[in-house]
Amino acid sequence: RYGLRKVTKLTPEQIASACKSTKRTIDLSAFVLDMGQNLAGFPEITVRGKRGQKVTLVVAEALTEEGACNQRQTGRQHYYEYTLKGEGDETWRPRFSYYGYRYIQVEGAVLKGEKNPRKLPVLKDIQSCFVYNSAKKVSAFECSNPIFNAAHCLIEKAVRSNMQSVFTDCPHREKLGWLEQVHLNGPGLLYNYDLTAFAPQIMQNMADAQHRNGAMPSTAPEYVVFEGPGMDAFAESPEWGGALVIFPYMYYETYGDDSLIKKYYQNMRRYVDYLSTRADNHILSFGLGDWYDYGDFRAGFSRNTPVPLVATAHYYMIVKYLIKAARIVGNADDVRYYNSLANDIVVAFNERFQDYDAAQYGTGSQCSNALPLFLDMVLSRGHSGGYETDRHLERKVFKNLIKDVEAHGNRLTTGDVGNRYLIQTLANYGADELIYKMFNHEETPGYGFQLKFGATTLTEQWDPRQGSSWNHFMMGQIDEWFFNSLVGISPDVKHGYQKFRIAPKPVGDLKYVQSSYETLYGKITVDWTRENGRFKLKLSVPVNTVAVVTLPGEKEPREVESGKHEFVVNEQQTINEP
Repeated sequence: RYGLRKVTKLTPEQIASACKSTKRTIDLSAFVLDMGQNLAGFPEITVRGKRGQKVTLVVAEALTEEGACNQRQTGRQHYYEYTLKGEGDETWRPRFSYYGYRYIQVEGAVLKGEKNPRKLPVLKDIQSCFVYNSAKKVSAFECSNPIFNAAHCLIEKAVRSNMQSVFTDCPHREKLGWLEQVHLNGPGLLYNYDLTAFAPQIMQNMADAQHRNGAMPSTAPEYVVFEGPGMDAFAESPEWGGALVIFPYMYYETYGDDSLIKKYYQNMRRYVDYLSTRADNHILSFGLGDWYDYGDFRAGFSRNTPVPLVATAHYYMIVKYLIKAARIVGNADDVRYYNSLANDIVVAFNERFQDYDAAQYGTGSQCSNALPLFLDMVLSRGHSGGYETDRHLERKVFKNLIKDVEAHGNRLTTGDVGNRYLIQTLANYGADELIYKMFNHEETPGYGFQLKFGATTLTEQWDPRQGSSWNHFMMGQIDEWFFNSLVGISPDVKHGYQKFRIAPKPVGDLKYVQSSYETLYGKITVDWTRENGRFKLKLSVPVNTVAVVTLPGEKEPREVESGKHEFVVNEQQTINEP
């Protein structure tokens, strides 16, 4: 619950302007309340007045230039109207709807203590009620960088706002279960929340939404069917539908539970087989691609990276996850068949998108190069004429990726899809210092600008003024880096968190990181500090679990069992070569 922060009374001129923008008649008594937090929920009021009097509440996450509530970008008109019973203090809130908002415009009432010559109802109390899924919060993160701390909070509030019966895109305009968020933000979600009850429901929603031919729509449940000219890309996109195959393995990595893989294996295989029918010589050419990539243009459809490159890379990734699933369910025939398919896809990908001489893929954009690096797809022709892994070429592609980030002022150009692969590719190759530079500022693209703007939830656009929604979590992929690189915690693939890795990366001018993560086996705590060239790590390992610890500058890990441990080493800066 969030209480009142600020009151602004609307003048008659402001009301007249608001009437034009909302196409509603507004009572001359109107004022706007700033509740201090954008959220998904509804207002709760305590009011006193005469029987039959009405109080109207208009909610919005933005204001017009005149200072009235503005729903222009989020799906007008949405408002609440309460008719009083006239029986003393009456407390009321909506029971069957919610909306994304920060501001409440109250019409037809006065605040307690205000002059009331027209004998209007008196608003004695008002609160914003934040509603979200009951999945338990299981982690904490804090570091010495205030931008990172605030960004983590922005993401948390946006996730909670969109964590309802499904993971929605926004809590107002659409409220649809767009699936790319499920896996692109999946690791961050699994770090922050107990999804042991929610994840099976997400999978069942996807299975129910899957079409008879195996196609997976971009939203589940499929409440809206996107039809008509230009809508095909929204209807089904492999970067979205791929959650059906990718997310069960993320769940398995976190909890050591393969039940979702076993239960939905046939759905996963049907989807891969469907994608094969859409491929032309193993190249997929449909979908949204790197949606909302960044540049000197209004974000939307992918502009920096070819859609077929992004779609085919995800096709390959989906097949690779299906192979892992086939091994888990013990289907050796499928392992052989889909291994052969994966090989055909990666060869076709390199033939179509690789520029060997330039050591880049596609347009050379950050997403174009990050995807094949992340997926280990960089091949070249060997002496026998076939394609084989080429680590020398891989290093050159990675260096080109670094050059492009630096050429853009240490800023990203990726979008909703490419963000995760860019950040994680840089982290996998030891370039965490560069990631720190990319986000430790108050400019766009970055979380710092949103904070400076005054956002209290993550916004759809890096510049909130250009976006339709100020409550999206699709750009929240940095949370994965906070936990797996700065904290340095990750599960062992075969054991979940019964055996886990701790490998913190002290970067930039960070002085400390404090974090905890409550696993199925107990709470892990990580507390590290750096001072005068010394790195100190305090680690708590739950009972009957094992931690594999790699300290900064050290190549050989050490295993420690349950209990409290402390390590001190001299700092060394290292960059891993691929």
